[in-house]
Amino acid sequence: MANEVPDLSVLRRQVDRRQLQEIIAGLAEGILLIDPAEGIVWANERALVLHNVGELAELGRTPDGYRRNYLLKYRNNHTLTPEQYPLDRLLAGEPFEDVVVEVTGVAPGKDDQGWRCIQQLRGLVLVDADGDPESYVLVIQDLTERFTAEERFERTFAANPAPAIICRLSDLHYVKVNHGFLEMTGYKREQVLGRSTYEIDVMENAAGRDNAIVALREGRTIPQMEATLRMADGDPKLVIVAGQPIEIGEEPCMLFTFMDMEPRRRAEMALRQSEERFARAFRMTPVPTIVMARKDFRVLDVNEAFAVVMGHAREDVIDKPIALVPIWSSSASRRQLERDIETDGTLRNREFELRSRHGEVLDCLVSAETVSIQGQDCVLVVLQDITERKRSEVELMSAIEAVMQDTSWFSRTVIEKLANLRGGGTSNGASTELADLTPRELEVLGLLCQGLTDAQIVKALKLTRNTVRNHVARIYGKAGVHSRAAAVVWARERGFTGASQKVRPTRSS
Repeated sequence: MANEVPDLSVLRRQVDRRQLQEIIAGLAEGILLIDPAEGIVWANERALVLHNVGELAELGRTPDGYRRNYLLKYRNNHTLTPEQYPLDRLLAGEPFEDVVVEVTGVAPGKDDQGWRCIQQLRGLVLVDADGDPESYVLVIQDLTERFTAEERFERTFAANPAPAIICRLSDLHYVKVNHGFLEMTGYKREQVLGRSTYEIDVMENAAGRDNAIVALREGRTIPQMEATLRMADGDPKLVIVAGQPIEIGEEPCMLFTFMDMEPRRRAEMALRQSEERFARAFRMTPVPTIVMARKDFRVLDVNEAFAVVMGHAREDVIDKPIALVPIWSSSASRRQLERDIETDGTLRNREFELRSRHGEVLDCLVSAETVSIQGQDCVLVVLQDITERKRSEVELMSAIEAVMQDTSWFSRTVIEKLANLRGGGTSNGASTELADLTPRELEVLGLLCQGLTDAQIVKALKLTRNTVRNHVARIYGKAGVHSRAAAVVWARERGFTGASQKVRPTRSS
């Protein structure tokens, strides 16, 4: 058999293909070589990785096999028809540029669950010396990481409750807006997208507006600044806006984020109104009142009633430690006040003796409460002057003492009511009972209950005056009282009236 002469064109084509393979084997892009008759004849390592396979045969070799193994979708989620698959387009003689598809493995019997790859494809036609198609090249670039990052950004941007909007720097038109912005402004999405920054001005009335516009045009960061943002209904809203340069699909953009200042402005206004009401009430209250810093007990303010009652002008005490304000009769009282505030932050109706500028000693009920004024911890101290009331009470008690010198004129009920008045409405809490008294002390107590004086008891019991006085003192000690009237009430509370005593007082006219 004669030796066959090889087809030189075939050999040349094989040599050219080997040289081409050697050149492209190490490229970062994936490369597939497609022969019109043989299908996929070669793939570099990167192309195999981008299809999640290890061998050429797993790609499918022919266009039909490739379609069985891989599902391709455009980025708008539309599935490619068979004629739109890249291999089919090349074999139809149609080169193409920068087609982005999502590739998912669907090979029967192959576990590709969860695998996908975002690819940018470019189809090239290689021609021979005569200009006829010889083979085809599919160039594959991996965009998975970029698109995955963009998807994460899209999800984060859409879900972020902070209002945000994105404009394209090339024409300053808005290309993205999140729900937070729409909710804050009342716009619908279609009312925002495609409009320019001149139509929806996010930096209106900003103090640094001119500099911000220059930074926007140059794609630089725009620092935070207060601005007015017009709502969909035309009403203005006070916001803080900031701009951050970003890229969306390799397109330079500016991300604007916003902080709605209206809630804070309303809160500040409410706080200011509350503090104004407090200030008016503080000035007008007729009760002497001091405001001091809790940290160091430094006087921050006093009202007019303080100046009137205590005699110290406001300017004489402002900014002084409370210890140096000369109103304390004793330093122990002032230290007790400070201890109570440090421990509990509050004080209720504690009685103190205070001294006015003119030397007058005043009985005062002092109350204190910790409050926050303009963000500072303060103490509000109220001084209630009860000097006149105590004087009246003393005079009333003296009158009761005088009346009760002779209790025989009154019923037991009247005696008890008088004693309650004298004792502030409380009964004696002593635990001593009548059984603790000696027989002689009971005799003396019985005569006291009948209204006898010491001299009459001396005569009735034939005792010395000193002996009677000693018995009375012991009765007082055991009963926990300090006067004849209180001893009588104590006895009658226990059912002892001395009525069984044989001795009766002789009433003098």
